[in-house]
Amino acid sequence: MNPYFSPNKIEAGCDEAGRGCLAGPVVAAAVILPANHGIEALNDSKQLSEKKRQKLVPLIKEKAIAYGIAFVGQEKIDEINILNASFLAMHCAVDVLKVRPELLLIDGNRFNAYPGIDHECIIKGDTLYQSIAAASILAKEARDDFMRELHIEKPAYNWQKNKGYPTKEHKLALIENGITKHHRKSFKLFAIVE
Repeated sequence: MNPYFSPNKIEAGCDEAGRGCLAGPVVAAAVILPANHGIEALNDSKQLSEKKRQKLVPLIKEKAIAYGIAFVGQEKIDEINILNASFLAMHCAVDVLKVRPELLLIDGNRFNAYPGIDHECIIKGDTLYQSIAAASILAKEARDDFMRELHIEKPAYNWQKNKGYPTKEHKLALIENGITKHHRKSFKLFAIVE
């Protein structure tokens, strides 16, 4: 995995979690890592077990030069659509960085430019660049923690397990219990349960 895209610039890797969910926020993180951070096992969050991600979160936060995590809720997702909400969450994560980056490495193929900072869109960037992988882990775990909290409020949907994704169980719970305030009303919530 590459330590940087451009060796002479301060880079922040950016990624999001929760784009494909039926409920809850989309969460983004931005991470600036030092060259010799020494974090072993950095990888795309989807390639790591929950246990491994949870071990990496405090290490990333400790070793990072700066990191930011931001949430955009379901109301905003419904208002501006999930793609724009994902970009907004990334912008908000960059906003809270204590060090201003000179380049943003974006996981994916599209992005709404952040004012005054260049960016590179990198398909499967979370498997190619360490800072994006670190951002993917922080975003994923922050969102999963949030959904575990929501599960306590609405246990019928089993969000502690499915995290709001459109599993068969989640869709059946929607049919049986209806839509909550946490669901994204602009999504096809009652698509055919296979």
